[in-house]
Amino acid sequence: MIKHIPNFITLLNLFCGCIATVFAVMNNLEFAAVFVALGILFDFFDGFAARLLNVKSEIGVQLDSLADMVTSGVVPGIVMFQLLNMAQKEGWNLDLFGMHTSVEVLPLFGFLITLASAYRLANFNVDENQVSSFLGLPTPANTLLILSLPLILFYHNNTVLNDIILNQWFLMGITLLSAYLLNSKIELFALKFDTWAFSENAVKYLFLIGSLVLLVTLRFLAIPLIILFYVLTSLLSKKV
Repeated sequence: MIKHIPNFITLLNLFCGCIATVFAVMNNLEFAAVFVALGILFDFFDGFAARLLNVKSEIGVQLDSLADMVTSGVVPGIVMFQLLNMAQKEGWNLDLFGMHTSVEVLPLFGFLITLASAYRLANFNVDENQVSSFLGLPTPANTLLILSLPLILFYHNNTVLNDIILNQWFLMGITLLSAYLLNSKIELFALKFDTWAFSENAVKYLFLIGSLVLLVTLRFLAIPLIILFYVLTSLLSKKV
């Protein structure tokens, strides 16, 4: 029974991802963000539970990636689709087999995030070197980056920020950057703790403390800065 606990937690991640998908399709991006956050929380604890109970399994690894593909792959793609749809001025008229419709072509560009996430997760599964660190931005971190955009839009209510976020060129740039970071060769530390000793996890503790300070002071605007902080901290720690 104990060996199934991590997989059950992983399935909770998938369940949250399914609900987030429904809300994202309905363009209720706030509730989508809530369930994505819950899914990512379960994604963290399934690995923690597997290490704590010493019940790691190959099926658990595969199940984890399948759950992440929904929560941190499909959902951010749909969210970017919705944002690009909000930013686009008008759609294209298309006649297909005698059927006339107005097709929103540009928003489909947002699903590049989903494709890049799928490739990253597949690559992660066959790469045995990404244990204590990651190559490229993990899909949950990338998802938080994408989901932060509508939250900044809705809750900060800043005209300048709104104009930037609802600029289609900005969104396309973020999409390309996201796809690149997911599959880049940048080595980033993993937030996994084999021990709780500060001396062995100084970089991780400093990152978590800095992230907490940013969240308290800047709220949702802090999330893109935390992702940048994560990348820079990883790069600097390697040089040191």
